[in-house]
Amino acid sequence: MPSHPPERATIDAHRYDLETISLADELGYGEAWIGEHFTAPWEPVPSPDLLIAQALMQTKNIRLGAGAHLLAYHHPVELALRVAYLDHMAQGRLLLGIGAGGLQTDAILFDVNFDEGENREMTREALEVMLFVWRNESDSEFKGKFWTVKIPDPEEWKWASLRNFISPLQKPHPPIGVAAASPSSETLKIAGERGYLPMSLGLGPAYIASHWESVLEGAARGNRQPPSRSEWRLVRDVWVADTDEQAYRDAREGMLFRAWNDYLFPLFNNGPYPLIAGMKHDESVATEDIDLEYMLEHVWLVGSPETVAEKIRGLYESAGGFGVLLGMVLDHSDDREGWHRSMRLLAEEVMPRVADLTGE
Repeated sequence: MPSHPPERATIDAHRYDLETISLADELGYGEAWIGEHFTAPWEPVPSPDLLIAQALMQTKNIRLGAGAHLLAYHHPVELALRVAYLDHMAQGRLLLGIGAGGLQTDAILFDVNFDEGENREMTREALEVMLFVWRNESDSEFKGKFWTVKIPDPEEWKWASLRNFISPLQKPHPPIGVAAASPSSETLKIAGERGYLPMSLGLGPAYIASHWESVLEGAARGNRQPPSRSEWRLVRDVWVADTDEQAYRDAREGMLFRAWNDYLFPLFNNGPYPLIAGMKHDESVATEDIDLEYMLEHVWLVGSPETVAEKIRGLYESAGGFGVLLGMVLDHSDDREGWHRSMRLLAEEVMPRVADLTGE
């Protein structure tokens, strides 16, 4: 996300994230997305691009992206130029995640009307502004509901060579992913409309299906061909150990249970979206029966390499196919050895078992 317990010092959390990204690069992971929030001590990164900039210097192949920049809480011109600059630093390894934001407290801090969906409306307009800035059409103007932007005429300012000059290295811009949390996400329709990468929480079949329906609805709205499921990214918590017994013990005694018990489960149970109900593997399950033990058995990808591979196949089948599995990263500082082994087992023993699941 990244995720860290509130007592973790900011610098220690930052170093842990860099260590995890570097190890992922060594193990051949394809990409890492760094979340952005402003009012969540459990998700303490308000500037993922700063973490990405340092990680770029410590890695060779892995692609890195904000997952996601919350567009309603930035001036889109400033963000467009920062992203373009970072794209040059990344030399082809930058991804750009965008989202409307799922925390009401972030919206309160920035005086955005979350309950009326103003954050979603601003996200759409901010994206238009960013694309407008990157096109860099001289002496042109964008007039929206929230922002007015004018591209300076370089002829008028040529006496000092002043102009809008920063554009992304990747053309027309880095690959864009759209992150969503709410069922039947309106934000995710942007991915379908524009052919961007859809990114979803990998919860229950009904929840997942609603996200893909949003993507398809967006594609129809944008007069696009239905996207390939190979581009769809699903997020799940993953912990792999040598045996099921060890993996389940590690989950119960480690950060997986703590982070969900202290932060994520209360957030999903009391927040603006009914995500606890969305975790049902079967709609006949009563919502009040969903607890951490239920998630350990039916939602999280926890177990031996054989078990986790089987669970990934189950997720793939229930989703109707997807192309990229994103593993949630929690702060396992108290069991670094177990966490690093889990990452290695996932890369070296689980992924080869499911290499045929391409989403095509």
